[in-house]
Amino acid sequence: MSAITTEAWVLYRGQNGNGHCAGNGHGDGNGHGNPGAELRLEAFTFDEPGEYEVLVEPLLGCWEGNMSHALARQPVDICRERGEEKVVIGNAGVVRVLKPGREVKNVRENDVCLVFCNGVWDEHGYPKKIYAYDAPNTCGLLAKRTKLHERQLIPLPLASGIRLDQWAAFSLRFITAWANWKVAYGAWRIQSENGESPDVWGWGGGATLAELLLARMAGCKTAMVSSHPERLDVIQSAGIEAVDRNRFPDLSYDRERYQNGQDYRDRYLHSERQFLDIVRDKTEGRGVSIFVDYIGQPVFRATLKSLARPGVITTAGWKGGMDMALIRAMECISWHTHVHTHYARYREGVEAVAFSVAHGWAPPACEQSWRWDEIPALARDYSLGKTTTFYPIYHVNPA
Repeated sequence: MSAITTEAWVLYRGQNGNGHCAGNGHGDGNGHGNPGAELRLEAFTFDEPGEYEVLVEPLLGCWEGNMSHALARQPVDICRERGEEKVVIGNAGVVRVLKPGREVKNVRENDVCLVFCNGVWDEHGYPKKIYAYDAPNTCGLLAKRTKLHERQLIPLPLASGIRLDQWAAFSLRFITAWANWKVAYGAWRIQSENGESPDVWGWGGGATLAELLLARMAGCKTAMVSSHPERLDVIQSAGIEAVDRNRFPDLSYDRERYQNGQDYRDRYLHSERQFLDIVRDKTEGRGVSIFVDYIGQPVFRATLKSLARPGVITTAGWKGGMDMALIRAMECISWHTHVHTHYARYREGVEAVAFSVAHGWAPPACEQSWRWDEIPALARDYSLGKTTTFYPIYHVNPA
């Protein structure tokens, strides 16, 4: 089989004990404190598409948390995980079809498609590995050309009025939210009394906002926590109550520090009380019916305390920690349901796109984006929390 060579931002396998490269000629030379330094702009070669695959050119991508995880080598070095020396990441965005394989049925040449990033799926269609992350032999959107399986592409209705940058943001986070919300809302409704209107809260980023937009459309009372003024404005303008996290600045739980440091413990407990007081005030003492948590360990303790009886805590990802501690008996007594999902099945991606077109469920338009040559700067800024937009869009090829 012949090969295709393209220009790409490439991530190499880590060389030292903690997974980071020892140096690659960019930035500070070791990647520490500068994740963009891990990316090398160079030629990258991949096999020509097979009969069910499609050669595409990426147009716009959206920087995702999994990309920063890959650069940070946390929780794993994905190059080592995949058994490859170098990889190209980037699994959310829109592409143009250049050449469909012989057996491809659902897309045609010149179609503009949403990337559906299920990389390896089980017999039910649920993701086992994610395209351009831990799925082996996949080349992501940080490349001028790449290939995808036909079931990793959803043709876009370009007359929908939704912009391409909005679709790029929709690709991973909105589809994740669609699949997660169906399970979380269903779990709550099974236990709820007729006529109840749930209080749905969330913290996190773009997937959380997408899920709370669905909740609001379902008639729920919604609130979202953020510390960024720009994000608080977006939340408020979307019809969701904005809760300023700066009102409880030390709400970041670390078990070891909590057990061993009196000053840290006092500051944490003060912030936790502030947060729970706000929850009680805004929910009229009921607590949160469904809490969408894409952060993880630092806020998990406070989230559980904020839940109503019954209550649902739901997630499809993590940002600040994967290991959770809880008292199972207390969760049972409180009738707390814990929902965990992982991206979506292909038909759910198609459903999400159709719902978006029919009901206007889409990311807010963002005027900030990054050029192809600015991608390392985007990687660095995202890791440092300097990207205030929920959906950091980058350009690959002209749309």
